[in-house]
Amino acid sequence: MVGSIERIMVKHPKDAFISQEHLEENWRKFNYIRCPDYEEAVQEYDKFLAVLKKHVPEIHFLPKNDTVGLDSIYTHDPVKITKKGAILLKSGKYLRRPEAGAIKDYFNELSIPILGEITGEGRVDGGDVVWFDERTLVVGRGYRTNEEGIRQLRELTQEVVDEFIVVHLPHGNGPEECLHLMSFISFIDHDLAVVYSKLMPVVFRELLITRGVKLLEVSDQEYDNLGCNILAISPRKCMMVAGNPQIKQLLEEEGVEVLEYKGEEISYLGTGGPTCLTSPVLRR
Repeated sequence: MVGSIERIMVKHPKDAFISQEHLEENWRKFNYIRCPDYEEAVQEYDKFLAVLKKHVPEIHFLPKNDTVGLDSIYTHDPVKITKKGAILLKSGKYLRRPEAGAIKDYFNELSIPILGEITGEGRVDGGDVVWFDERTLVVGRGYRTNEEGIRQLRELTQEVVDEFIVVHLPHGNGPEECLHLMSFISFIDHDLAVVYSKLMPVVFRELLITRGVKLLEVSDQEYDNLGCNILAISPRKCMMVAGNPQIKQLLEEEGVEVLEYKGEEISYLGTGGPTCLTSPVLRR
C-alpha cells in the first residue's frame, strides 16, 4: 500500500460523469451528497492529475464505457492487483458491478494479466482489501464484502499470501453507507497509518499496534471530510483532500510530505478520496 507508485489507473470525470445533464439524472441513484457541478469537477480533476503526474511516471486512463455509471470515477474498488495479476472484484453495490468487466477489457488491451474473478454470490469491494505487507492481506467483512467473496479471494491469493486476515466491520450508518476497511485506515508507511479509531474493531487496532504501526488519529470533523482517505504515493509521501489541517500537521510532524488537492466535487460528494480515485497497477 505504500511502495513508490510506478503505474496507476484513473478515470477522468469527462468519461465517468459525462455531462451536467447526466449528473443531474443519476446523482440520487448513486447516493451522492448532492449533484456535482460538472465543469468544476473537471477543473478539480485536472489539478488533481497535475499533482499526480509530478510523482507517478505512468498514468493509464480508463476509457468511457456505457455499461457503467458515475462511480466508475473511483477506479480502486472493482479490481485488486497482485504479483501474479489482477483480481476482478464484484461490488456489494449493485450499480457498480459492470465496472469489473470494463476494467477487464481495458487490462486485456494493456496486456495486464488477469489472475481471476469474484463470481456468483461472492461480493468484494477493493476498498475492503488492504495489503499489510507483501505477503499479508487484510480483508474487511462488511456490507460490501461477504463471506463467499472472501472465500474466493482467499483461494485466488493462496500462492501470493502467507497470512490472510479477516476483519469484521461495524454497522456504522447502515448498509446504504459506503463503509470500507479503507474508510478508517490509510497506510502512509510500513510503520505509520492514519486511522479513525471509533470505527476500528478492537482486535484489528491491537494487531496494528502489536506489529509496530504508529497510529495517527483523525478527528470527527476531518473524518467526515475524507481526512482518513489518504493515498501513499511512496513511503511518507502522500496525497489528501485539502481542508484537513489537523491530520496534515500530524503527518508533517512525522516527516511526511503532504500533497493536497481540492476535492469537493470529485471526492467529497461521492465519498471517494484519492485512494478511491486511483488504482495502483505497479508499486516498487
